[in-house]
Amino acid sequence: MEEKEREKQVIENYQKDERMMILIYSQWCINNELDPVILYEKAYPGQIKNSTMLEVLGLTVPANESEDIPDQTVLNILQLFGNDDLAFIVQEYIEKRDD
Repeated sequence: MEEKEREKQVIENYQKDERMMILIYSQWCINNELDPVILYEKAYPGQIKNSTMLEVLGLTVPANESEDIPDQTVLNILQLFGNDDLAFIVQEYIEKRDD
């Protein structure tokens, strides 16, 4: 029984961390005047809507009320969670923006 509880706790922790990753990504997009859903769909075309992202979007704030989120932070957290395709799209935007 203890192992099942531990597995449940690991899953819950991962889901909580994943929500934080989505919040950081979404807030970074808003801070950079981007639509997080559109960028996500560009990275993962044809994938069903990410319901967690839609929930987390309600937790974002306007850019002028947000702390700055460094580009490297959002790239690192996306890659940490295996969102390499999305990190690639974000990197493309950063490079265009900085030209």
